[in-house]
Amino acid sequence: MRVPAELPASLLALATAQEGLLSAQQCERHDVGRSRRAGWLRAGRWRAVARGVVDTIAVPPERRTVHDVPRTPVPPWVLTDVGAAVRRSGRATAAVHRDRSDSDLLFDHLRRRSAWVGLLAFGPEAIAVGPCALALLGVEGLPPSIRPEVALPRASNRPDREGIGLRQFDDGMTTVIVSDRRTGPWRLAAPEWAIAQAVPELSMEHGLAVLDSALRLEVVDRAGAARAHDHARGRRGIARRHELWEWADPDAASWTESAARWQCIEEGVPPDILQLPVSGRSGRVVGVGDMAWRLDGGEWLVAELDGFEWHEGDVRSERRDRDRDNDFAAAPGIQLRRPCSCARSERSERAQLHGRRQGVSLLSTMDRAEPMAMCMSRYW
Repeated sequence: MRVPAELPASLLALATAQEGLLSAQQCERHDVGRSRRAGWLRAGRWRAVARGVVDTIAVPPERRTVHDVPRTPVPPWVLTDVGAAVRRSGRATAAVHRDRSDSDLLFDHLRRRSAWVGLLAFGPEAIAVGPCALALLGVEGLPPSIRPEVALPRASNRPDREGIGLRQFDDGMTTVIVSDRRTGPWRLAAPEWAIAQAVPELSMEHGLAVLDSALRLEVVDRAGAARAHDHARGRRGIARRHELWEWADPDAASWTESAARWQCIEEGVPPDILQLPVSGRSGRVVGVGDMAWRLDGGEWLVAELDGFEWHEGDVRSERRDRDRDNDFAAAPGIQLRRPCSCARSERSERAQLHGRRQGVSLLSTMDRAEPMAMCMSRYW
């Protein structure tokens, strides 16, 4: 088979910026016409995604690893908006710039790719909305896979196209810009509107995680979250999700902690505090418990939800937690340490937390064979 001619470096840079995607119009502007595009598709070097949109990464999205992810895509809005950066606290700045695991990088790529599919398919007037806007904003807590969604001015009755949702343009919706020198400006729903559009349609766990993340990264403050709640009123699905705004907490450090917390809330045992410092016998802080419950006797039940699976395969985080186990085990307290699979699926174990108010030592009953052992001691 004839090998297609090499592509201009400027076009390859643009594809990298857009998570591997290009529109037909962009290709034309770089002198890559219909016949050359067809050659790359026939050769299996590109993949057709939607009408007028191609993926320059040959590996299907569902089979990709972190090694297939473009290294320099357009940064999320939370990293580039100067005004937000000036107002951001030190804690939020650290959260925004935290190291990303391989799984973080892969799922971030897949979500942002969905957002770019919608924008490129509908052109410069398109506005990324809902979960797609949140992905480009840099808000965490979304499902690994999201549907492409955009809004167009004056397009309230146009049908969806090729799996891309076309949303009615919200009256009064404001937008922000995501861009760099390679792509030029693209619009997305402003944070308050994106939250209002997404949360009513997400699961309870992901909805809470999105709100937690938006507050933790200071994409919105409490007043902004309240305005998002007002924008969400009357939308399908919001009736069951009003309480998520009451439970939203910037101290939740990850989507998995948010999910575990929601499941505890469902069982009627919401934690009393998040991120509780745990001190060893010397008084030195040896770690921070993800969730904690105050027992009747004045003790704390501290839950750590960690381990290899909890960190979605991030070996460095798993090793850090394993090394910290000995310090936690020696600390004067009661601690429950479980991998993520338990928090996600074992309702019977979460239900046993009901015994905490009577100071019952319920941890010994939780003897499921799991990769991470429980730590048991007293913490005063």
